[in-house]
Amino acid sequence: MKKFSVLLISVMMFCLIMMLTACSSQEPAANDEPAPSTDAEKKIIGMVVRDINTPYVIAMIKGAQAKCDELGYTLDVQDGRGDNLQILEHIDNFISKGVSGYIMAGAIDLKGVVPGIKKLNGAGIPVMALDSCPEGGHVDMFVNFDNINETKRAANVFIEGIKARNNGEVPEGVVIYITGALQDMITGLIDKGFQEVMAQYPQLTIAPGEGKWNNEDSYERTAELLTRYGDKVVGVYVQTPDIMGAGAVRAIETANLDPKDYGVCGIHIGPEWLEYIKEGKVLATVEFPGYDCANLAVKYIDDMNQGIPLPKIGDTITKEGAIWSPAVVEDIKTQSPNADGLYLAVQGKLIPTEVSADDERLWENMLKKW
Repeated sequence: MKKFSVLLISVMMFCLIMMLTACSSQEPAANDEPAPSTDAEKKIIGMVVRDINTPYVIAMIKGAQAKCDELGYTLDVQDGRGDNLQILEHIDNFISKGVSGYIMAGAIDLKGVVPGIKKLNGAGIPVMALDSCPEGGHVDMFVNFDNINETKRAANVFIEGIKARNNGEVPEGVVIYITGALQDMITGLIDKGFQEVMAQYPQLTIAPGEGKWNNEDSYERTAELLTRYGDKVVGVYVQTPDIMGAGAVRAIETANLDPKDYGVCGIHIGPEWLEYIKEGKVLATVEFPGYDCANLAVKYIDDMNQGIPLPKIGDTITKEGAIWSPAVVEDIKTQSPNADGLYLAVQGKLIPTEVSADDERLWENMLKKW
């Protein structure tokens, strides 16, 4: 009987312990805090830039940030430094975070980033591109101005400058032509527009120099070509003066020459180049509305997240008073033949002929207030 009692007590104690354990597992302690939200629960837009310290990149970041603040997104900006391994790593991290959208704001090897774009496509993440477009994958929208047409506009102004300095004629002579890195897609697009205009003036000899998107190389190439051709030089054209123009001007001035006599033109301005325009050192340049392009990219990511259809090919997008308006929607293949998606061709304005260099809508002037 005694053994039976001990066994019964043991069973009862075991049942009591099990009941207490079950209760404790179902009811949290009073001091337990809710689990922190994961990145996937947040509204994050990932953005990879080419060089975070470049003024026009800062403008794009500011434009994206302003729209993110307005719409309630967190902007996660990473510097790819033009290195595809870093860019692809950033893309993998963004996919792991479950970002609400991705903005590619510059790369050098536009084929090398395609595997990352396709991963984003597979994850169902909206993809926007600024400044340069991947050469493959699906890009929901590439927001940029038309590098070919805007270059043609700048090149025509350049020719008019040559005429103005030569009694209305285009004489025989040499044009120093400073390009970006030759392997870049954008270099080829700009070159296409430039050469279409120059082909009309066979009396001009084009003397190219690879500026590689920096002022040091631009300075060296311009100095070399000025030394080689001397008085035969009738003008200096720089593909993108915002990051190569100062080097070309410095080379001209170092040779004790006046930049005004060379009618320097191009596309993309930047703060330093804008000051040159104001001083009358250079002729004219087409403004790239980088701030506005990034702002639009975030807007369209948000539209996609809300189920709002993107504009269709042939649509015209307008905004009263906006320096980029009107913008026309085209097939992205006009800019990147191997990619799929839309291309929003925003307007560039010639400074100072179409818009004053003091206009507050220019991001270069906005930069002073940031």
